Amino acid sequence: MPDYGHPLRFGTFISPRNSPAHRPVELSQLSERLGFDLATFQDHPYLSTFLDTWTLLSWVAAQTDRIGISGNVLNLPLRQPPAVLARAAASPVGSANA
Repeated sequence: MPDYGHPLRFGTFISPRNSPAHRPVELSQLSERLGFDLATFQDHPYLSTFLDTWTLLSWVAAQTDRIGISGNVLNLPLRQPPAVLARAAASPVGSANA
């Protein structure tokens, strides 16, 4: 099987449940301590039991040091207008340019 010139990376699939709200962040920190490369989250803005994925990504980025973060299911049709999502995704979080 070809590797397309990319290193193999391993990650975790963390449900962004809001009870307790800090649990997804704790799981991301644990994933980082265990040596995983990525922490990923579902984006289902219509579920009241889930935290907002884009806000959660910012929260996790501020509470971790090296782990990559990403949405693993991004619900683009429910993120209207698209320009709002594009701005959120492009906003520098914790960078010197912020």
